[in-house]
Amino acid sequence: MRVYLEGVGLRGPGMPDWATGRASLAGVAPFAPSELRLEAPELLAAAERRRATASVKLALAICAEAVHDAGAAAELPSVFASSGGDGATIAAILEVLATPGREVSPTRFHNSVHNAPSGYWSIATGSRAAATSLCAYDFSFAAGLLEAVTQALVAGGRVLLAAYDTPNPPVLDAVRHIVCAFGAAFVLSAQRTPASRAELRLAFAGEGQATSAQEPGLEAVRLGNPAARALPLLAALAAGRRDEIYVEHAAGRLLAVGVAPLPA
Repeated sequence: MRVYLEGVGLRGPGMPDWATGRASLAGVAPFAPSELRLEAPELLAAAERRRATASVKLALAICAEAVHDAGAAAELPSVFASSGGDGATIAAILEVLATPGREVSPTRFHNSVHNAPSGYWSIATGSRAAATSLCAYDFSFAAGLLEAVTQALVAGGRVLLAAYDTPNPPVLDAVRHIVCAFGAAFVLSAQRTPASRAELRLAFAGEGQATSAQEPGLEAVRLGNPAARALPLLAALAAGRRDEIYVEHAAGRLLAVGVAPLPA
């Protein structure tokens, strides 16, 4: 399967955006991890901004950057991939359910569903395009990429992919540890256009070793956040190099992603 990449959005430790992060990803600047600050997105009205959770803030930030980077309209079909949704909201609901009153706030409830970030994105942009939300545990990035590419090829147009995960509170962290917040978004197109920056070719591979990040600090992020399985692909894009990336997929298989930069 072949698609074309037109835009990138990025948020992670030491990577507050794609323009800043690509230098360390390309190996031309040292990786200096620092805590990621997630701001309430200006795309939302004031009431929605107050209700936005960490995962919503992260997802909307990377989506907005990717769409802007591609010079695309925000009304794109989208795929949102997260391995666990908003752990802080889920933990808060579980704590309330353990009390005698069991009174869950409506805001908590609607933020707990897995498609909350895609819903906020649709509200923020006024988009009526189809939105898919999925999770596949540690393989969520590969599953999301495969779904987005499939949708782009079937429809013959563009699709926005967002992969993101945030740390869990202590009660959930004990059983599902995510080291940091990380998110990456991509605008993918079935057709090559003047905005296309790289050609991506996807195929299933057999069992083997997934591609690691070359810098030890980035590798710790890759292993510590399911969405950060995107880092080797981002590194190849940042360096503008031809490469073959292997990403963990379900059942012990790998998803092979061939990267071929295109002339500007």
